[in-house]
Amino acid sequence: MGLLEGKNALIFGLANDKSIAWGITQAFKREGANIGISYAGEMLEKRVKPLAEKVDCKWVEECDVTKDDQINLVAEKAAKHFGKIDVLVHSIAFAGRDELSKPYYQTSREGFKNALDISVFSFVALTNAFHSIMNKNASVMCLTYYGSVKVAPHYNVMGVAKAALESSTRYLAYDLGPEKIRVNAISAGPIRTLAAAGVGGFRDMYKHFADMAPMRENVTIEDVGNAAVFLASDLSTRITGEVLYVDSGFNSVGVQMTDKGNEKSE
Repeated sequence: MGLLEGKNALIFGLANDKSIAWGITQAFKREGANIGISYAGEMLEKRVKPLAEKVDCKWVEECDVTKDDQINLVAEKAAKHFGKIDVLVHSIAFAGRDELSKPYYQTSREGFKNALDISVFSFVALTNAFHSIMNKNASVMCLTYYGSVKVAPHYNVMGVAKAALESSTRYLAYDLGPEKIRVNAISAGPIRTLAAAGVGGFRDMYKHFADMAPMRENVTIEDVGNAAVFLASDLSTRITGEVLYVDSGFNSVGVQMTDKGNEKSE
C-alpha cells in the first residue's frame, strides 16, 4: 500500500514534463494519492492535459492565481469533486525576463509587485481558499530555492520573493498548527525547468552546482517528488514551518572550491 493511499492531493503550477510539479505528481501517483492538477493559462493546457491523463487525473483546472475570484472558484470546484483535501502543493513562481537579466537595483516597481504577487501571495491566497476543506493532519507545501538566503547571480527579485515565501511558510505553519495542518517548503537545487530557462547564466550555474555540491551531482524532479511524498505523508506528522533542502548538500558548503583530494574515483 502506498504512503499516500486514499489522500486527495492538489498540485498547482504544472507546466510540462520538466516541471518540478510533474516530479511531485508522478511520485504522488506512485504512492496512491488521488490527484488534482491546476495550471496557469490556456497556453499550457495542451501540455498539461496529456500529462494529467498519464496519471489518471480527472480534475484538471486552469487558475490565474493573480485573481481571487478564480482561486475561490477553483476551491469550490475542488470541494465538489474531492469533498476534503489532504495535500496542497504550490509550485508557482514568476518574474519578468527584465528582472532576471538586469542588476537587481534596476527592478521596476511593477516587476517587483508582479513577482511577489504571483510567487508569494498566491501561496497565502491558496492556503486561505482551501483551508475550510482541509482534513486534520493536512499538509501544505511550496517550492523555494537557496537564492532566498544567499545571492544567486541573476536570480534577483526571485530571490527576494523566495525569502518572503519561506517567511510566509513559517507564519502559515504558526497559524494552522493548532488545527494540526502543517506547512513546509522544499528548497530544490537547480533543475532544468521552464522557469530556470529565464534566469541569466543558468547553464553555468547548473554545471558549477554539480562540481561544488558534496554529492557532486545535480538534483532531479524525481528527487524532489520523493521529498514531497515524505512531507505529504503521515511520516512527517510533527514537521512544520521547515525548509527541507533537496540539493545534494550544496547549501551546507561555505567556501566553494574544488577539493581534488576529496574526489572519489569511479
